[in-house]
Amino acid sequence: MNASIERTFSTHHTHRLLFTEGVFRTGNALLAEVAGASRPGGPVRMLFVLDSGVAAAWPGLHTDIRTYCEAYSQYLTFTEVLTVPGGEVCKNSQGPLQDVLQAIDRRHICRHSLVVAIGGGAVIDMAGYAAAIAHRGVGLIRIPTTVLAQNDAAVGVKNGINLFGKKNFIGTFALPLAIIDDREFLQTLDDRDWIAGTAEAVKVALIRDAAFFATLETDAGALRRREQQAMDRLIYRCAELHIDHIVSGGDPFETGSSRPLDFGHWAAHKLEHLTGYTLRHGEAVAIGMALDVIYSAKIGMLPGPDKDRILQLLIKLGFTLAIPVDLPGGPEALLDGLEEFREHLGGKLTITLLEGLGRKRDVHQIDRAVMEEAIAGLVPPVNHNTRI
Repeated sequence: MNASIERTFSTHHTHRLLFTEGVFRTGNALLAEVAGASRPGGPVRMLFVLDSGVAAAWPGLHTDIRTYCEAYSQYLTFTEVLTVPGGEVCKNSQGPLQDVLQAIDRRHICRHSLVVAIGGGAVIDMAGYAAAIAHRGVGLIRIPTTVLAQNDAAVGVKNGINLFGKKNFIGTFALPLAIIDDREFLQTLDDRDWIAGTAEAVKVALIRDAAFFATLETDAGALRRREQQAMDRLIYRCAELHIDHIVSGGDPFETGSSRPLDFGHWAAHKLEHLTGYTLRHGEAVAIGMALDVIYSAKIGMLPGPDKDRILQLLIKLGFTLAIPVDLPGGPEALLDGLEEFREHLGGKLTITLLEGLGRKRDVHQIDRAVMEEAIAGLVPPVNHNTRI
């Protein structure tokens, strides 16, 4: 005899991104109010996980965090500021992950406590994964400190670390309690990180919003000159488009085979690995987008003038659209990233290409010979002051 019991249920999620300046100033109650509202009736135990790069750029931050918690002791109980390596190194081994898990245990952080991750996208990913697996889910607040983290990496619902030479091989889907973007942290970024983060804005504009793409074209010079108002516009609209897709795209936890928000990423993830993560994620995404844009044009899907506008914008923003010639296995080794990209989700290969500005199309096969031509077009020598 066969039998079954089935029930359907749903849960309510609120995805919240807040913007502020001086999040740890004692006159700014935002963090305390967000944390306090999550656990009414008593102070919340807080473990802070801090990116070492942020700690070096803001040497008084440890003291500021402790002082802030003391000022809002009715809402917050300070336990520790744990500094972890910044950048992809924190995701390439399980050492930093174990350090965070040990701190969660040592400081008695429970499901009524909060982990606050402060740093770039890699630290946000790693600390978020630790929070998601400790006690089957400790509350998390993300405070991203780079352009890329504020407009993309910290905005999603994913956490993870790298394993077996594959990016984000292990991880979770888990919504943070809140994301708090503090524009002050961008002041200490070097030019390379300032520029790298703009790639994700170009990406989401290309697949969702042609008007935003035009704004980026207008603002390209201001962004290169590090004008804050132009960057504020970029981060806000980029993050808004990402959240809109997560909330209304129909597949927030990626149960299907399509990842439109990862346009250009199949090659980017492989480039990062093949270069030993010497390329910033945003730099690799810019190259990956250029590759898929050129391919889209070569197969007659994307009009040539649109291709030229896209490549010129990336160049104006400061990206070098060149695939390193010294990749292990040569530039053609990039093609292995197609299968790895498919395998990460399972199902059939699904790659997002472009039909025009703001118009995407998912395809399920790639002409490897044409893609090899596109790769060859981005291998130096390339004159980056002329159209490709």
